Amino acid sequence: MSIVNSIIDNDFYKFTMQFGVTKLYPDVKARYKFINRGEHKFPDGFAKVLQKEIDAMANLALTKSEKEFFAKNCPYLSPAYLDFLQGYRYDPSEVIITQNGSDLEVEVEGYWYRTILWEVPILYLISELYYTLTNAERISNAEVIERTSNKVDLYNRLDVTVAEFGTRRRHSYEVQDVVVQELKNHSGKSFVGTSNVHFAHKYDVKPIGTHAHEWFMFHGARYGFKIANSISLDRWVKVYYGDLGIALTDTYTSDVFFGQFDKKLSKLFDGVRHDSGDPIEFGEKTIAHYQKMGINPLFKTIIFSDGLNSEKVETITNSFKGRIGLSFGIGTNLTNDTDLRPMNIVMKLTEISSFDIPWTGVVKLSDEKNKHTGTERMISLAKEMLNLDDIPGHDAPIND
Repeated sequence: MSIVNSIIDNDFYKFTMQFGVTKLYPDVKARYKFINRGEHKFPDGFAKVLQKEIDAMANLALTKSEKEFFAKNCPYLSPAYLDFLQGYRYDPSEVIITQNGSDLEVEVEGYWYRTILWEVPILYLISELYYTLTNAERISNAEVIERTSNKVDLYNRLDVTVAEFGTRRRHSYEVQDVVVQELKNHSGKSFVGTSNVHFAHKYDVKPIGTHAHEWFMFHGARYGFKIANSISLDRWVKVYYGDLGIALTDTYTSDVFFGQFDKKLSKLFDGVRHDSGDPIEFGEKTIAHYQKMGINPLFKTIIFSDGLNSEKVETITNSFKGRIGLSFGIGTNLTNDTDLRPMNIVMKLTEISSFDIPWTGVVKLSDEKNKHTGTERMISLAKEMLNLDDIPGHDAPIND
């Protein structure tokens, strides 16, 4: 049996961005590339097994029940988009997989509105197959449930809201299923939903998410780094008219973001998401920004989502509770807390093109050292344009 059995076994923000792309940029093409940050060694034959799973995804289709779930819970997704999604099929020819010894390469190319859905399934397939083919033994489901229960007890005591964000680096479908079921059954007041639309549908909870770095990376490459944040958010408002109002802050560093997050955008968006760098420093910076704009921070929210565990959640809560709205998106610590080393893997947008522009590299300048992505040339250009020549580190170039 194939690992992926639902076309909506994916992060919600992939569908929300896909709607935006179909509406605004239907002629844009995109390239993605797998980055093995953890330098994991893949066993012989891994690429062949992964290819078989990718090929099987061509048979997936949106069911009537899944479409009705979207229509009921996401009224901002138009009926035309849901009809499009019902007719959408994965095309495995868009994915190129190669293996040289223990090194795995995966690349995706095609129209952005189509290829945007590949990233998350490819990552969780690589993760689950890696543990299976290396015969790695995890803790039991009962232990997973106990650990999840203990975490929920803490979050309830802290009186904070938590969403499950662990699809892309989950140990396996089974572990994520067990975790989300326990979160739902043992939730108290803290658990508010999951980024995984399939599990949101299965357990009748809220799908959580807005947009990812690639939305901003595209606009930076297409229109210029200096206006990337502002035009990305303006276009988001054009698509959603005030819904899905949490803005991602760190595509070109949070300092640059807040410099472009003017009063109009600060009032329009419900809050911001933290995804790299020191969370305490970010929280203080966010509060100061809203105060500077004459906005009461208690009317806004920060979604913290960077490598969280229970201790980090407690520290952040103690620092900011009563000063600004708080919520947490917790990923690997929920869906891959199995006594095995979680995989450190990502799949990034690398280039975009359209009828009027050739293939152009995209850039991400994280708040965290060594997590920038792009070619040396494009990273240097972005730093120069944004006056960020002193920010440290970047990943190895991901395209030439």
